Amino acid sequence: MKTSAGILLFKKEQGKIFYFLVHPGGPFWKNKDLGAWSVPKGEASEGENLLERALIEFEEETGKKIHGDFIALKPIKQKSGKTVHAWALEGDLELSGLYSNTVLIDWPPRSGKKLEIPEVDRWEWFDTEEACKKINPAQAEFIAELERVLNDV
Repeated sequence: MKTSAGILLFKKEQGKIFYFLVHPGGPFWKNKDLGAWSVPKGEASEGENLLERALIEFEEETGKKIHGDFIALKPIKQKSGKTVHAWALEGDLELSGLYSNTVLIDWPPRSGKKLEIPEVDRWEWFDTEEACKKINPAQAEFIAELERVLNDV
C-alpha cells in the first residue's frame, strides 16, 4: 500500500490558528475545491525516513525549505487506501514567490499523451473552520489532533 509524508504548517494570529494547504495541479483537480486541498506531501519509498521525505516534498511543492521543532501526528488512511504520515510545524510562509515542481501525467487518462503540470497550482492559509472544509476529509484529522495537542499545552 502507498505511503505519503507531509508537513502541516500552522501559524497563530489574532487568537486563531491558520493552516497552510496546497491545491493539486492539473486538469483533474482544476474545478475541485472543497475536500481537494492537502498538506504538502508526497509518496515515500519503502524504508525511507518519512520526515526527510516530508521535508523534500514541502520544498518541491513550495520552493521553500523549512525547519524547526516538528510535532509528529498520528498517520491517517485516505479513502484511496493511502496512508499519510504528517508532522506539524509552527511557522509563517509568504505566499508570493512560491512555486511547484512539475510532473508528467497521461492526459486524457490512458490516452498515451503526456501533459506537464505543476504538482501544486495554489497555496493558501485557512483558519480552522475553512481548512477543515477545504482539506481532504481524512486529513482533517491532522488539524483536529494538532488542536487537541495545542489545547493541552
